[in-house]
Amino acid sequence: MARAILLVLDSFGIGAAQDAERFGDAGADTYGHIARACAEGRGDREGLRAGPLVLPNLTRLGLARAHAGSIGGIDPAPGAAIEGASGHAIETSKGKDTPSGHWELMGVPVTFDWGYFPATKPCFPKVLIDALIAEAGLPGVLGEEHASGTEIIARLGEEHVRTGKPIVYTSADSVFQIAAHEESFGLERLLETCRIARRLVDPLGIGRVIARPFLGSSAATFKRTPHRRDFAVPPPEPTLLDRAKAAGREVVAIGKISDIFAGLGPTRVVKAAGNMALFDATLEALGATADGGLILTNFVDFDMEWGHRRDVPGYAAGLEAFDRRLPELEARLRPGDLAIATADHGCDPTWRGTDHTREHVPVLAFGPGVGRRDLGGVGFADVGATFAAHLGLEPGPHGRAFAVA
Repeated sequence: MARAILLVLDSFGIGAAQDAERFGDAGADTYGHIARACAEGRGDREGLRAGPLVLPNLTRLGLARAHAGSIGGIDPAPGAAIEGASGHAIETSKGKDTPSGHWELMGVPVTFDWGYFPATKPCFPKVLIDALIAEAGLPGVLGEEHASGTEIIARLGEEHVRTGKPIVYTSADSVFQIAAHEESFGLERLLETCRIARRLVDPLGIGRVIARPFLGSSAATFKRTPHRRDFAVPPPEPTLLDRAKAAGREVVAIGKISDIFAGLGPTRVVKAAGNMALFDATLEALGATADGGLILTNFVDFDMEWGHRRDVPGYAAGLEAFDRRLPELEARLRPGDLAIATADHGCDPTWRGTDHTREHVPVLAFGPGVGRRDLGGVGFADVGATFAAHLGLEPGPHGRAFAVA
């Protein structure tokens, strides 16, 4: 039994899903397009990285083979000694958002339609904004549009500091986002404003309200801080986290995992800023979590820092940094441990716009005792079912465990 470890490389898709055209994403391929850009010199940045994408450890665990299976391509290294079980996962949830991906990975597909805000300006119903202003005691709001978070903060941040009006915006996801200056507006006031907004958007079926605090003194120096907070609706059914907790197991949620599951399931929450700090926290959890425990980490920088910002060199450098540290994690695994590296959706940095992309995601299962297997295509919920079987927990109603031994 030992432990189960989920590593979510947030947004690391490996090829357009069968239904990608419905989302306007036919042809998206986060991993494939980053690798091609690097091979062509478009992934170079002075002082950061240069040359082809180099991921020896992820490749050893089956990433290239999984990508070939996802896109219907040819295995780039047939007969290579892949360590572990690898394949690609296919999502059934109706959205390409963070909660949908994570919930389905943990056994609960999203079968309902989220609410979304139209791509108009203003994009929010007047009654919603009027209620938020009244209940939160605001002098007004700025924005009310679809926007990139970094762009809208640079554009409206100075006016926000001057007027005290928070910046409200959305995206193609089911989100209501509020950006405010940590010092002039106050972090606790921002979080309380988001709690009010969470209640107000519940009737609209909005998946998340996100607090986006930032610091700085001008458009040139504004920078978002690590104190982001997601206020998500709870999953519609018990997830693997809930079942593990009910069975008396440790459930360690690292990064924004607890927020994504609305605080339901984790027995211990660990916050950290940046992928490398999140990796450090994961290693610490491996040293402290008893057999039978479940550890989940979301590596948010892939999505927040590089995917949404369409930063190919940054994404490539982030992947290479993650890859270099994988042997540290493998060395901490105990006999019987099962680790799976995967993702929740895509966010192709070469794609149009700044939104997520509907893609298959990698499933790279490894650890002592994990056999060499080509999993082919599996379901997102199969990941949760496999962990449940590994931990000796009751199976949920969705997903089927795949063999890893």
